[in-house]
Amino acid sequence: MKTTPKSPLRDILARNMRLLRAERGWSQERLAAEAGLNRTYLSAVERSEQNMSVDNLYRVAVGFGIDAADLLREQG
Repeated sequence: MKTTPKSPLRDILARNMRLLRAERGWSQERLAAEAGLNRTYLSAVERSEQNMSVDNLYRVAVGFGIDAADLLREQG
């Protein structure tokens, strides 16, 4: 089976999601409700174990009330 190397963007996305949740005091359940996604899926994304589609990236951004591109920007 062919495997694809993990993109560094996956780690940036995971870190940014965790930071934004912490800043807002949100649980994963709250983010899941705001984005209309499954909490276990978001948990795997936050651990860089799961790749996220562009559609779901958009849903998370809308849930946070930010631009989707902000989730992929390196902070600091």
